[in-house]
Amino acid sequence: MDAQSRGRADEIDPADQWVLNPQTGDYELRLNHSGGDSASSSRTSAPRVPNSRGPVRDGDSEHGDAPRDGRGGRRAAARDGHGPAARHEVPGQRGRRSANGRRGQDGSGSDGSGTEPAGRRSRKAPKAAKSRRKKVLLWTGGTMAFVLVGLSAAGYALYQHFNGNLDTVDVGGSGNKNVFDTDAPVNILIIGTDKRTGKGNEGYGDKGSVGHADTNILFHVSEDRTNATALSIPRDMITDIPECTTRQPDGSEKTIPGTPNIRFNASLGQDGRDPSCTMDTVKEITGLEVDHFMMVDFNAVKELSTAVGGVEVCLAKPVKDEKSHLDLPAGEHRIQGEDALAFVRTRHSFGNESDLDRIKVQQQFIASMMRQMQSDDTLTSPTKLYKLADAATNALTVDSAIGSVKKLASLAQELGKVNTKNITFTTVPVLDNPAEKVKATVVLNEAKAEPLFAMMRNDTSLTEVKSQKKAAKSKQDALLKGPKAAAGDVRVDVYNGGKVAGAAQTTVAWLQNEKGVLKSSNKANAPAKTAKTTLEYAPNQADQARALAAMMGLPGSAMKQGAEDAEGLQAMVLTLGDDFESAGTPIVGPAKVPADVQQANADKAECAK
Repeated sequence: MDAQSRGRADEIDPADQWVLNPQTGDYELRLNHSGGDSASSSRTSAPRVPNSRGPVRDGDSEHGDAPRDGRGGRRAAARDGHGPAARHEVPGQRGRRSANGRRGQDGSGSDGSGTEPAGRRSRKAPKAAKSRRKKVLLWTGGTMAFVLVGLSAAGYALYQHFNGNLDTVDVGGSGNKNVFDTDAPVNILIIGTDKRTGKGNEGYGDKGSVGHADTNILFHVSEDRTNATALSIPRDMITDIPECTTRQPDGSEKTIPGTPNIRFNASLGQDGRDPSCTMDTVKEITGLEVDHFMMVDFNAVKELSTAVGGVEVCLAKPVKDEKSHLDLPAGEHRIQGEDALAFVRTRHSFGNESDLDRIKVQQQFIASMMRQMQSDDTLTSPTKLYKLADAATNALTVDSAIGSVKKLASLAQELGKVNTKNITFTTVPVLDNPAEKVKATVVLNEAKAEPLFAMMRNDTSLTEVKSQKKAAKSKQDALLKGPKAAAGDVRVDVYNGGKVAGAAQTTVAWLQNEKGVLKSSNKANAPAKTAKTTLEYAPNQADQARALAAMMGLPGSAMKQGAEDAEGLQAMVLTLGDDFESAGTPIVGPAKVPADVQQANADKAECAK
């Protein structure tokens, strides 16, 4: 079902039915051309559950007839009626719409309607375009590029159309989360596979590829949404792939043994591994919890670069690569389709012809596409916005937790708050593999990688951001200033939510024996694992909190003051996270990236060399 099957849409491009609502700055679908604009749909949030990664979104369970898995999430149906994928294929993408165009997940799109005179449209268009810029999410990753336009009351037909484009994978134990938590950072893994699906892609060689993790970017968005870090992970980096659990088409779970000392790209496709295994591998390497994934194949970069009208790139020298089929003179070019795919695939045209130099070229392409998609030329064109949304949803495979247009639109509006000038691209620091005579793979450079990972875990920006982030840091640091209670008056319960076994017990012993905090108790394991150490306390316990923070070396960001005073002998709650190493070791991450770590800014154009 599409927009042409409703109202007065005969022989009309669906994109031309989108109109600008001057009150909201949103493009909305007008199915009755004699009526007014549709009203914007609302988005509300349920109250947050303590220690929860994200709120339950209003509308996420409007249709309660879909089967649920053991974790409370929806279980996607088998795609198009096909059975399980072959053993060595990437597990089939589930959640496709059925023959009648419906999906077994979210419901309709419109929450209401209203009218608005159309006569003011031209007068308010410039302001609306600026507002629109803030509501568009752009995500691109190497061989993939993704943009999702936040839809306002888009109408049932259009909603179902875009929703039916999406492919989903139930990743089992990984990524089973709500869309996002507004009070926490968000980590999304962008995976570009080398699977040769799609028209014309079989000619690129390796026709039988099962689809490995060829291009990988961990997109970390800060808690305050002022900045983001896009961390590229080399496919040829030797690492240990941990044991992982995959969800099968029938809802059962299958455990795949881990594999030590193997290329990172084998975390997907090989031995039946699905994106959950890649997510687990990224967590093992970086210590960062991966919230969701988005995956595409070769067709994504071709379709999206075409939908946006081409992507501007710059070559410092002419390139003619027989393997990628890229043939361009030096200078600036606007490329799309096959040329765009060739540009991001070429390995022998730039630098020392390594995958690391190809990553730099891909980052330049991604940044340029981001700028193009957020340009006025794109954002003020309903036709381009429709084509982009259509191409993006067709290109994407996502985890089932964000597997609907409504959920992706909510995520888009949240993450779209980040200004491109505060998005930094970087690459995991690596060294040539010392075990090889002919250098074909790399290994982690732990001395430089760990400080970079620590900055991301501590939500430290790689770029200077606007004053509100500095003000937030000043407010956090202010919590550490003031009178401190005597050690004998500090009362605290200690939980272990980190990776160090027995950390709660050793910390309590250290506090009692070394610091004189005799009113400290070991509460063993926390209800859930956590990346960062936190100290929760009541307003009338502030002097105790400051004393404990000074002993432990806690940063201001770890301090979580409640709203109500403690009663009686109530203790503070110290939860040790993955950033905790040992009692007495300060939990303060580095402030700057180590020297020589590759970085690029999304707001600056560069020429490929």
